[in-house]
Amino acid sequence: MTEIVLASGSRIRGELLRNAGLRFSVDPADVDERAIEEPLLRSGFSPVDIATVLAEAKAQAVSERHSGAFVIGADQVLEFEGGRLTKPENMEAARRQLLAMSGKTHALHSAVVLARNGETLWRHVGTVRLKMRDFGPAFVGRYLAQVGDAALTSVGAYQLEGPGVQLFETIDGDYFSVLGLPLLPLLARLRDEGAIEA
Repeated sequence: MTEIVLASGSRIRGELLRNAGLRFSVDPADVDERAIEEPLLRSGFSPVDIATVLAEAKAQAVSERHSGAFVIGADQVLEFEGGRLTKPENMEAARRQLLAMSGKTHALHSAVVLARNGETLWRHVGTVRLKMRDFGPAFVGRYLAQVGDAALTSVGAYQLEGPGVQLFETIDGDYFSVLGLPLLPLLARLRDEGAIEA
């Protein structure tokens, strides 16, 4: 089988691929995401486009270091009330963000790109709409005390695979896309490319 490389240091993305039975190596992309985003935001690119461009930049950068390998790049953008949110800088920012989203719906756009030898072979974006239940400052305080700094590692200040699931009323879309990797379309493409067994 051809070498597969995950261009991400994300624990959950690696876990998803391992649980699916894939053999792969990890080589996180060293790209300046904010520098890539800045001109896109000025030009009015959509959150979907921004997620795709970032995933592609990561995949291409790492694929140049791994000749012949299939490189998986991924990125996730949270869209809320016409704007986009990034990972909270500190616990106070996480608290404010969660209170602002209480009782409201936001979208997660999870882009995945497959590249080889510096060229993009395939792109896909999975979008999930999530409605948070109504909660107040006391609940948010208890939640953040429970999860600690893990709240600062995701754009929404939550991990759906943990206590963060208690923040939600409804989720419309693919579970794997919420976790940051549209797994089923990716596996189908890897099979089509002959990178994994069909």
